Amino acid sequence: MNNALKLLIFTAILFYLPCVNAEGIEALSITTTPDGTQEYSVTLQVLAIMTALSFIPAAVIMMTSFTRIIVVLGILRQAIGLQQAPSNQILVGISLFMTFFIMAPIFNQINDQALQPYLKDEVTSIQALEIAKEPMKAFMLSQTRIKDLETFAKIAGYDKLDKPEDTPFIVIIPAFVTSELQTAFIIGFMFFIPFLIVDLVVASVLMAMGMMMLSPMIVSLPFKIMLFVLVDGWGLVMGTLARSFGLGV
Repeated sequence: MNNALKLLIFTAILFYLPCVNAEGIEALSITTTPDGTQEYSVTLQVLAIMTALSFIPAAVIMMTSFTRIIVVLGILRQAIGLQQAPSNQILVGISLFMTFFIMAPIFNQINDQALQPYLKDEVTSIQALEIAKEPMKAFMLSQTRIKDLETFAKIAGYDKLDKPEDTPFIVIIPAFVTSELQTAFIIGFMFFIPFLIVDLVVASVLMAMGMMMLSPMIVSLPFKIMLFVLVDGWGLVMGTLARSFGLGV
């Protein structure tokens, strides 16, 4: 678990790579005044990087499979008709561990090619970040629609890219997030249909029986839960999400 967290943080730093130069960062500057005293000041680069650290969780979420998983699980809970079960904390926990599972090959590749050589002083920090960026870039490109990639490349002014691999990292990220949301809504729609059919059947039966004052949602909820359990719903959902990223195919 600790290695996974280290890799997540290491990967997130890629987003802030332009803030770091190859010569390092001067953290503290000392100025001697005419009267012989000294003044201390923190450089703007350090302040910028410290501020950027607060955005690391958002960067990690947006650059991995987390977005698709949490959106699908949220739609699934709404389709069943449950408002608080599973709770938001449980959904986030499931999404995080599913993200570790799905991203494990990418994290292992980053660990073998970038993190371990850096810890052994075989490469510099800048070289390690450049090496680590390639597996993440390949993963995001594999999940990004060409249409979304072209849209953001055109907005950013990159109209003459020969191939998707030439797209800058800063353009791939928003295109990847957009594609993830699109895919998540498609999967969520597929999960929503069976529960919608149950709601329609229950509503029709209640109307035929003249029980219009009874809420169809209350009556259909136990049937939807029973249906979900009988078909091994959680296994199907998790398996579908994993396969949607190419695992087990």
